[in-house]
Amino acid sequence: MADKRAERIAELIAPLRVPPGTRVDLARDFDPRYKAHLKKRQGRELLRTGVELLAEYQARLAAQNTYGVLFCLQALDAGGKDGTIRHVMSGMNPQGVQVSSFKVPSVEELDHDYLWRYAHHLPARGDIAVFNRSHYEEVLVVRVHPDVLDRQRLPPETRGKKLWKRRFRQINDWERYLTENGITVVKLFLNLSKDEQRTRFLQRIDRPEKNWKFSAADVRERRFWDDYQRAFSRMLSETSTPWAPWYVIPADRKWFARICASAVLVHTLMELDPQYPTIGERAREDLLTARRELEEQTPEGTPDDPPPRSRTEG
Repeated sequence: MADKRAERIAELIAPLRVPPGTRVDLARDFDPRYKAHLKKRQGRELLRTGVELLAEYQARLAAQNTYGVLFCLQALDAGGKDGTIRHVMSGMNPQGVQVSSFKVPSVEELDHDYLWRYAHHLPARGDIAVFNRSHYEEVLVVRVHPDVLDRQRLPPETRGKKLWKRRFRQINDWERYLTENGITVVKLFLNLSKDEQRTRFLQRIDRPEKNWKFSAADVRERRFWDDYQRAFSRMLSETSTPWAPWYVIPADRKWFARICASAVLVHTLMELDPQYPTIGERAREDLLTARRELEEQTPEGTPDDPPPRSRTEG
């Protein structure tokens, strides 16, 4: 990663990474208003650079067709998941990106193990999959609301105090399995302050074009704020691993959250460093033969064909 851009990106996201094995306390360890001494004007340029780099590396990822990338987004309501996806993915080829939003499980999904429905949406090689909420709902919402766990109809012997520790281990093992089979796992938690969430809820109520985004259930869920903070802290502590670390994104400033999300994904792709496939001598000869045949078909009086464009020219 000799590229200077890569060094700047790595420096920006280093404070956001949760070191594996550390005990996290969200209120103590991560500030939702952190912005790395950047100004919003600088942020626009950085986001533009990130979007351009994502487009470049996505093309290489698809051409190499060896790795898939799973991009997991977790946040409380109004945390900015949808906006992050919209802005960060704006320059990417939609053919290679699949976004899955996980809501209340269906009857069919509840008839399977809790990871079953997520496994159906994993990326193919060369693709990027985005989980808007993810398998981590199973140690967040399910933990804060035990009645949800009842609907999963687990065998009685699997319930009890050890359930959550077992789920953390199972998720870590599953993610390790994915990475060992060529699916890189990127995990972002959009860390929103309680006061900023209140402000965003009020905006959704006061602005007619945002009314559809608000539900009375959002306010009811807000009553469990402290429970969620404890659940998120435990999740980050138990599941930030060397093969699938967590990044805590300061989410009170939307512009900075989008820069950070873009930087984490770019950093991940740069570390993978996918390459365009090269062709052998025989294949090269076939290309030259095809080119000569096409040149022979040039109508009389047509100007000479222009030289081939470089990749940077599109």
